[in-house]
Amino acid sequence: MFEYGGILGLIILIADIWAIINIMGSGASTGSKVLWIVLVLLLPILGLIIWLIAGPRSGKV
Repeated sequence: MFEYGGILGLIILIADIWAIINIMGSGASTGSKVLWIVLVLLLPILGLIIWLIAGPRSGKV
């Protein structure tokens, strides 16, 4: 059986990977992309929340 912390950690990891893929596909400058990726990697939960609120968006509608 999975532990609750393990499942929650896996969900956070998947969400962070999804965020990084979206950051890389955005129209932001390279420097901005690097800063957002570093933020998401260093602060997995808080960085993801900040990115969802204020991060660069992809060119797709």
